[in-house]
Amino acid sequence: MLRPLHKLRGLSLIALSAVALFQTPAYAELTIEITGAGANRIPLAIADFAGESGGSRALTSVIRGDLERSGLFKLIDANGVALNESISPAYADWKNRGADALTAGSIGPSADGRQEARFRLYDVNKQSTLAGAAFVTSAPMLRAAGHRIADVIYEKLIGEPGVFSTRIAYVVKGGPTHYELHIADADGQNAQAALKSREPIISPSWSPDGSRLAYVSFENKKPVVYVHSLASGKRIVVANFKGSNSAPAWSPDGRRLAVVLTKEGGSQIFTVNADGSGVQRLTTTAGINTEPFFTPDGQTVYFTSDRGGSPQIYSVSANGGSAARVTFEGSYNVSPRISPDGKSMAFISRRESGFRLAVMDLASKQVQILTDSYKDESPTFAPNGRMILIATEIGGRGVLSAVSIDGRIKQRLSIQAGDVREPAWGPFTR
Repeated sequence: MLRPLHKLRGLSLIALSAVALFQTPAYAELTIEITGAGANRIPLAIADFAGESGGSRALTSVIRGDLERSGLFKLIDANGVALNESISPAYADWKNRGADALTAGSIGPSADGRQEARFRLYDVNKQSTLAGAAFVTSAPMLRAAGHRIADVIYEKLIGEPGVFSTRIAYVVKGGPTHYELHIADADGQNAQAALKSREPIISPSWSPDGSRLAYVSFENKKPVVYVHSLASGKRIVVANFKGSNSAPAWSPDGRRLAVVLTKEGGSQIFTVNADGSGVQRLTTTAGINTEPFFTPDGQTVYFTSDRGGSPQIYSVSANGGSAARVTFEGSYNVSPRISPDGKSMAFISRRESGFRLAVMDLASKQVQILTDSYKDESPTFAPNGRMILIATEIGGRGVLSAVSIDGRIKQRLSIQAGDVREPAWGPFTR
């Protein structure tokens, strides 16, 4: 939790080094290209942080990069000005530069020998302080401190939580027999491999607290569902029944998963405890039932089924019962993902011979197509609901693409060496 500046001297960032992952070469990190921005961007100046030049440059670069990629800010050139948060800014000068908001800060040694990053956010027009915080961290964790500062700025100016400190998971295919499950910061940096395999890895799904990943691995020559602890690197088998075991999705309380099993004939949706016990069948119908996803309140499961003759999206009580059809427009609608506020559903819809990202307002049932690509798949919401991350294909190569829920802000994430697939956006971190 972030607190006022004078109360934050003892705050330490969570060390990512505690995550038991393999180091991944730098060439495998995602690069992000901005392909669209918001219509009304906030003019924001981010002055260079005062202090040791190397650390201050690195910290300032992370903050600027995060906020610029969001598509919601117009960064005002600070012309290399270094501004300490303890010095009152020359508001008139920054207003003349076109800034409505200003960030100033510093980095220096803390009492325990680590680094302390401090900042303030100012309203240039009202000549007042909007926010301030301090983070005590180690030199290797300066990027994490930068993400935290960017989150504070974003939330204060936009009015909703920032997601720069969150992580994403995705699968990289480096060759016919080389698959890696990666974990990276939301900006694609600090990529590490949680699993390497000669067989496919699919359907990663974050636990609600961000400590575990469920996924499907074919390493035993069949699809098996695992739950993987990121802190210890240990994993357990959750579903390895006769036939196929696939499509894990966490319940909001993190105690159970919805999975798709064929152990009783046909693809049916079951729920299972996170330790693999307590298997219960949720659907009983002819045809294929797959891609389950819990609503934020845990009361309903959305899923894909061809029970009506074509793939469409349905919903059913998390306790079982009769299912209700949700999508009616078009002959192919799959991969339902419910927004964190429960008001919208992202899914993939076949339109004009292409598979495109769509979003439905669940109250009005109105649908908006958000992309113009042809091979979109695997939608996943950012934890604040602002952006949707998908896998798509450009030039015959798998890349990730992010688009805002209103379709205006677009980003493209790619890796130079390999196809990128199966994205999953992690939850907020504490």
